[in-house]
Amino acid sequence: MVQCMKLIENKERCNCSYEPCPRKGNCCACLQYHLSMNELPACAFPDAVESTYDRSFRRFVQLHRQG
Repeated sequence: MVQCMKLIENKERCNCSYEPCPRKGNCCACLQYHLSMNELPACAFPDAVESTYDRSFRRFVQLHRQG
C-alpha cells in the first residue's frame, strides 16, 4: 500500500472508529477499499452513524433525504 503524503494531517481529521484500521489517514487507499465493498468511507457520515459501521450507499441517501 502506497503511503499518502498527507497521512499525518489526514489522521487528525479522520473519523473512522474502526481500530486498528490500516488505511486510517490514507484517503486514497480507504476510498478504494470501501468502494470495492460497495460502501462509502467513514468521512461520508456523521460520527453517530459512522460508529454503527453501516456505511452503505442506502444509509448515505437516507441521511441526506432526512436533511
